[in-house]
Amino acid sequence: MTALAPRPGLREAVARLRSESPHSRILNGSLVLLVGTGLVTLLNFGYNVAVARMLGPAGFGHAAVAVTLLMLVSAITLSFQLVCAKLVARTEELAARAAVYHKLLGRAWLVGLVLGSALIGASGLVAAYLNLPSRWQVIILAFGIAFYVPLGARRGALQGSCVFGRLSWNFVLEAVVKFLGALILVQLGFGVDGAVAAIAVSVVLAYFLPPIPWELEVQPATVMPASFREGMQAIVFFIGQVVINNIDVLLVKHFFQPEAAGLYAAVALVGRVVYFASWSVVSAMFPITAGAKQREESPAMIVVPLLFVLGISVVFVVTLGVIPDAVLRTVFGSAFKAEGINGLLSLYAAATGTYALSVVLMTYEMSRRIANTGWVQLVFSAGIFLGIYVFHGDLREVVLVQLVLMVAMLMLVSVPFFRRPRAALQEAA
Repeated sequence: MTALAPRPGLREAVARLRSESPHSRILNGSLVLLVGTGLVTLLNFGYNVAVARMLGPAGFGHAAVAVTLLMLVSAITLSFQLVCAKLVARTEELAARAAVYHKLLGRAWLVGLVLGSALIGASGLVAAYLNLPSRWQVIILAFGIAFYVPLGARRGALQGSCVFGRLSWNFVLEAVVKFLGALILVQLGFGVDGAVAAIAVSVVLAYFLPPIPWELEVQPATVMPASFREGMQAIVFFIGQVVINNIDVLLVKHFFQPEAAGLYAAVALVGRVVYFASWSVVSAMFPITAGAKQREESPAMIVVPLLFVLGISVVFVVTLGVIPDAVLRTVFGSAFKAEGINGLLSLYAAATGTYALSVVLMTYEMSRRIANTGWVQLVFSAGIFLGIYVFHGDLREVVLVQLVLMVAMLMLVSVPFFRRPRAALQEAA
């Protein structure tokens, strides 16, 4: 009996993609992922707005905590994705590629099951700490987390095989299912449990669809690469990034009443639009700068994205400073009022925009060389945690802690860029 051959259409598509120049592959892949990222951002924003309108500030605060817990786990998910993508892309033999993928997938399942089980076991404590109405929200989310970590390995396989269209649709599928699932389940009367269940279901479906490339389904080789340490720089970076973007919502949920925590979650959601927009710029910059030769390096490669992100940040800060109440009411409904938090929206956007500028500088360094900026970010993420724990007299104080630390981090990660021109002048002399 002869073995089944791979589907000709997919095989020809992969071969055609690999025949293109590296520069063309980077640009084409960036465009596909940028379109997908934009659509996913809109769908995720729609999910949060719909849940906020249907459940009100207190209920939205409970659902936002579930999303935040999932985002914390995304540091592990993204780490598996990056390592898998690197090793799959660098391995030419199909059997060895399959071995890389299946080995990492097995490890990811182990980590995911351990995390999910631990969260179920500690569901009562977590629910009490975060002032959740029931431990069931934590238990439901734990099932999604068990699939979420191995989902990172599958996405890494798609990314490493340069199947950018499938990778983009995988993200879109997760966002669509989460959005529609929340609408249906909450309308059926399941409340916060329904909103959290929609998250878990979206992750499970995203794990299975779309399928991975045929080349990773071949019989795996028995010999594995000796080391998986190549992704350490990105792992540290993602951990710091996830903590900075999410820890404030969890701490506010712990220290403040449900109404105030829900209002803060809405403020954070609006403010983080700055970061999501900036991340699209970073996503486009990263592969281009990483693929550029040393002789092609120019100031424009970092100045252009910096100015783009700065422009986005200024527009958001000014808009949210002028019409904060109109923004909250229009997006989330009349139950969300900006009274008593004047300036909080624009202040949060300023903190997020400052961080986004740091991310541009850090990812540029990571694309060009092995950098220590990920460790710097990790230290500041711990600083935000400690700072909010000490200073949380009101919501404004919580945001000020973040703004001060983000300004300090931007100044620190900017130092190498100020030193570089001086070093170039000394070499010329």
